[in-house]
Amino acid sequence: MLSVVIPTHNDERALVPTLAMLVSGVLAGAVRDVIVADAGSTDATAEVVDFAGCTLMSSSAPLGLRLRAAAAAGRGAWLMFLHPGATLDPSWIEETVRFIEDEAIRGDTQAAVFRRSPVSGGDSLVRDLAAVVAQALCAPAPEQGLVIARAFYEGVGGHRDEEAPEAALLRRLGRRRIARLRSEIRVPARSA
Repeated sequence: MLSVVIPTHNDERALVPTLAMLVSGVLAGAVRDVIVADAGSTDATAEVVDFAGCTLMSSSAPLGLRLRAAAAAGRGAWLMFLHPGATLDPSWIEETVRFIEDEAIRGDTQAAVFRRSPVSGGDSLVRDLAAVVAQALCAPAPEQGLVIARAFYEGVGGHRDEEAPEAALLRRLGRRRIARLRSEIRVPARSA
């Protein structure tokens, strides 16, 4: 069903929770394979990928080309792009499978992103309200993941060799062709 693509560069620690979260998807039959599109990491990313039984594609190519090559290597009819460190609610499997089944009926003309997790801490009511407003008004972001039929992905040109290829793909898809799933995605802040 799903080929999961994760771009990495020295993300050994961030990759572990993401791969662990995907195990339930593999056991449920929703995840067919996981391809890690690595930019030549010098940490233990390759060892983590090997231990998890995933496919590592290491290249010095720009991000867009690495993502496109990894998507082409996947065996699933659907693609799911996630950032290292991303974790999803347990409900993601059922909801994603339901979305894919519904799209098969509609003709695979819509992609989906996951719901941003509210930031906790401080005045949580204000932050939660801000998260709700942002969810309603803001364009989807690459950190929200992307679930898309392979044919639809290829039809819109996939990821390209351009600045911010993930955001550019989301813009080409447009808000009207991107559903927002209810399952929350949590991605830790990346250190500079």
